[in-house]
Amino acid sequence: MILLTDTLLTRLSRNRLARIAARRAGREEPDPVPVVKLFNPLGPATWLATELEADGDTLFGLADLGFGCPELGSFSLAELAGLRLPFGLGIERDLAFATTSPLSLWADSARHVGSIQIAQRLIARAERGHGTPSDR
Repeated sequence: MILLTDTLLTRLSRNRLARIAARRAGREEPDPVPVVKLFNPLGPATWLATELEADGDTLFGLADLGFGCPELGSFSLAELAGLRLPFGLGIERDLAFATTSPLSLWADSARHVGSIQIAQRLIARAERGHGTPSDR
């Protein structure tokens, strides 16, 4: 599976450029909505990416390796794409992933409940109801 399509690469790069432009203009940096969700189909590891650096490899977003402490940071697209799991599987992109909530809400929610996967259920429920996660 191709982890990032040209459309996703463009959206991720635009978020980086918006952050850089805001910083240069002395404005508050944007709080972008996650563009893509990558996951381990055999385990709890999950990554939400909002930006792609100019090197075409370094993603920024929320990473959850399944130890109960999701963190904001950078991770390598090449490393994720190169992971070989049992049964010939690799890291996959959640084709159905969609959200309107900014990364800060995802990070706060995931840290509170200890998992991006659990936070996703809470955020999806809140987005359907057009509110905020009430279980936070």
